[in-house]
Amino acid sequence: MGKIIDKTKGKIKQAAGVLTGDKSLEREGERDEQKGKVKGAVEDVKKAVKDAKDAVKDAVK
Repeated sequence: MGKIIDKTKGKIKQAAGVLTGDKSLEREGERDEQKGKVKGAVEDVKKAVKDAKDAVKDAVK
């Protein structure tokens, strides 16, 4: 769930930065959005590793 929150928070900060002309806030929003994307990728890798581990366990039985 953290990935969705970070991505959404990032988009909101980016929009606020654009509206107010605050480049710092806009960049902070970009970082938050990227952080959410990375969290999502990490979750995907963890799931893939778990699935592979389970497949190996099943194959060995």
